Amino acid sequence: MRALRYLPVMLSLWALQSCGGGGGVPEIGANPFGPTGVPPQFRGSPDEGGTLIAPGGNAPPASVAAAFAAHDPNSLVWTDPDNPDAEIPELQGLMAVAPQKGPWRESEADALRESKKTGKPLVIWFTDSVRSSSCKSLSKGLFTQSDFEEWAAENTVRLIVDQSVKGTDIEDDVRKKIYVRALKKKYSARGYPTLLVLAPSGEVIGRYKSYRKGQEDFLWGQLKQAAALALENQKSWKAGLEKKGYRDWSDGKGRVIFARLEAYHDGELLLVEPDGQRARTHENKLSPADRVWIEDQKKLRGVE
Repeated sequence: MRALRYLPVMLSLWALQSCGGGGGVPEIGANPFGPTGVPPQFRGSPDEGGTLIAPGGNAPPASVAAAFAAHDPNSLVWTDPDNPDAEIPELQGLMAVAPQKGPWRESEADALRESKKTGKPLVIWFTDSVRSSSCKSLSKGLFTQSDFEEWAAENTVRLIVDQSVKGTDIEDDVRKKIYVRALKKKYSARGYPTLLVLAPSGEVIGRYKSYRKGQEDFLWGQLKQAAALALENQKSWKAGLEKKGYRDWSDGKGRVIFARLEAYHDGELLLVEPDGQRARTHENKLSPADRVWIEDQKKLRGVE
């Protein structure tokens, strides 16, 4: 019986699906809101500029297959193209949710990762807690209300970007101001307050600017509608990637990550998420269902 030295998987399991399409007259029954399926009132203004937010935007430019071919097939020592000395992180570390002080996260990286892991839409609040009377009114009239807090905690991940943030010292203060400036540019946030709703894939679904006292219920309704649209967007996005080999992986604690199995060797797995983030783990750290899935894939290929 042939010894198993290396088993590349998934890349040959599914044929890559083409999303191309021609022009012409839309078919009967086509979505009236265009390819995004998002009504105009929930989209950003076309003249707002800024950096386009797109799923997978952080993935390395080279294809996964090309990157794979350039490495020793008997090794699972992979590197980050932006940091060649960094090791591939353990999957369990990526699955862990970073602690937070309050209901609003202050780190975009943590908020985006939590949104991806939980499948919940991300609400981003650009505010000036010191100088903006509208932001103070919004906080008091809606965001600190128990009904909103209960809904938001169950259905969303929240990120606050505060123009008035202060650091612990001069260097920290400068670093935080640069961070806020970068996020304002990235998401084209102009004026306070500005609210965005993102699907877990990273696509901006809703954008809302300004606030007046008495608009609490109206704004909350907009956020609920955008969150529902974000979930529908996520389903379509996820279904498309599942055809390319992505699936939910879980550990013994029920924590889930959506990724594709890029390589397998003697029980060691290399997983890659849609945004290009890689993680390594051993099959004995995965859920029983995942281990059964791996065994089934081995049987399909006649591998022991």
